[in-house]
Amino acid sequence: MIFRHPTALHEVRAPAVAGMFYPDEPSRLRRAIESYMSGDPVSGLRAAKAYILPHAGYVYSGPVAGTGYRQLRAGRGHVRRVVLLGPSHRVAFQGLAVSRHDGFATPLGVVTVDREAIETLRDLPQVVELDRAHQHEHSLEVHLPFLQVALGEFKVVPLVVGEAGEREVAEVLDQLWGGPETCIIISTDLSHYQDYDTARRLDLETAGRIERLEPVAPEQACGAVALAGLLRAARTRRMTVHRLDLRNSGDTAGPRDRVVGYGAFAVA
Repeated sequence: MIFRHPTALHEVRAPAVAGMFYPDEPSRLRRAIESYMSGDPVSGLRAAKAYILPHAGYVYSGPVAGTGYRQLRAGRGHVRRVVLLGPSHRVAFQGLAVSRHDGFATPLGVVTVDREAIETLRDLPQVVELDRAHQHEHSLEVHLPFLQVALGEFKVVPLVVGEAGEREVAEVLDQLWGGPETCIIISTDLSHYQDYDTARRLDLETAGRIERLEPVAPEQACGAVALAGLLRAARTRRMTVHRLDLRNSGDTAGPRDRVVGYGAFAVA
């Protein structure tokens, strides 16, 4: 594939779901995130390399995502780059899509894209440059305000995941792994549109597989492809998954006849 020259300037990606998935007024947005992140991080859990967190509207998944971001906040001042992977909900394509944008805007400001990191992916055939995969995608966007509040200044490597194998995703993660300055976020929800009791059972099974570093099926997690790649990378490094939270929309803000499952996990 052909990457643009890293010194060329491109416009900032505007928020696509501000005012829908999360508040578009900055002070209200920050207050909401602070409320979701309130509480103490899990004691005794060393700094995690990666987190698996949900991406629905904040009223539904924000409390669950917040349990992960309060943990990540402990890395403020140390984590300077976030590798953010989420599934494509609107555009079908092969591989993992990067964007030509130099920044991603939220109501809290602009997050700079780490162009140098993206340049290191130029020789991987599964990485494609596809702005339209990012244009309306919420699976990455909803994490950016949380990251801005948790970390302050950082750069992001945004990757929308299309049709790909776990080995292809793991290869990208290996390339971007870095040291303690780099954190990986896998964006995924769990079961979709089951009744409350069925969802709880299915999500418990899925959580068990994640904790055993076993891949999950697409019907178990919408971000299953990116998740499988992370779990593969974690297996080779003999890492451990810690469950931080497991709930669904019936626990947070929705009815219980048709729910969506959410989990928060730290990989260390």
